[in-house]
Amino acid sequence: MNYEQDMEIDSSLLDVECVDHSMLVIKYARIAADADLEMDNAKERLDLVKAELDNKIRTNPDKFKIEKITESVVSNTILMQEDYKTAMAEFLQAKHEAKIVSGATRAVDHRKSMLESLVKLHGQSYFAGPSIPHDLSFEWRKKQEQRNVDSSIAKKLKRNK
Repeated sequence: MNYEQDMEIDSSLLDVECVDHSMLVIKYARIAADADLEMDNAKERLDLVKAELDNKIRTNPDKFKIEKITESVVSNTILMQEDYKTAMAEFLQAKHEAKIVSGATRAVDHRKSMLESLVKLHGQSYFAGPSIPHDLSFEWRKKQEQRNVDSSIAKKLKRNK
């Protein structure tokens, strides 16, 4: 995702930006929901790995070189296992991505405020000067086509991970 590009505002095309903004809100709402779901799934996997390791350690303490089973010993042994370390790293990565998307979602809200401010400035002739009218439908389609290209690239990159 190119969050920065999505947050840019072309002040010469405020009408296009305003029309397009609701699509950004929907886009980032979906991305945020997907990121939260991925984080929740990663947390569930982490909890499952922890529970399975807890069971293995308590069932066969000799395999883990444990002489006396205590809560502290079991917890510390779990933390040292590769399965747990991998699941924890996946959870932390999912949590990181969810925080980034959360920030992008807040940026969409700020973008809305900026659009409102720019429209007010425009209404006060702040941007006055000679200009050539543009085709709103054409400019909006052009922006959508670029977003589809960006989305296609992002999907290909995600598949190649």
